[in-house]
Amino acid sequence: MKTNQKKTEANNINEIPKNIIQFIRKHHVFNMAACHRTNLWTASCFYAYWKERQCLVFLSDENTLHAQLMSLNPEIVATITLETRIVGKIQGLQLRGIVSKPTDELLAMCKKIYYKRFPYAIGQRSTFWLLELTYLKYTDNRLGFGKKIIWEKESVNKTI
Repeated sequence: MKTNQKKTEANNINEIPKNIIQFIRKHHVFNMAACHRTNLWTASCFYAYWKERQCLVFLSDENTLHAQLMSLNPEIVATITLETRIVGKIQGLQLRGIVSKPTDELLAMCKKIYYKRFPYAIGQRSTFWLLELTYLKYTDNRLGFGKKIIWEKESVNKTI
């Protein structure tokens, strides 16, 4: 299948396109996969979006297999999906990013953002993680069958 890509003005200044941000904010669970060597594992996590840093903030206990794998290899992949049987309404986001455990002021901001979205999580014993988004592939069939919008974070080490 041929991939349709739309280069928006937002891509030129490395901002995530507004329709992708709206999709991310509309949902609250992502399904991720972590790996290290031949060990693979998946998990579903609640998240809050931090627009200014282009990150997802989520909780996961350090004793879980996916958290142990993320500690060994911080590069993960994930999806956010709208479940529907109507082909013309299919929407989904495939993403890649780098996870880290925030500390100090960064941790305080992560808590503020996450607890604002999920106040019932206050007091839960778990570890905060920050997922820096590096690549997004958004499918939105409302724009046309199989319509894809690609965003990639610019890298200072990018070779031309």
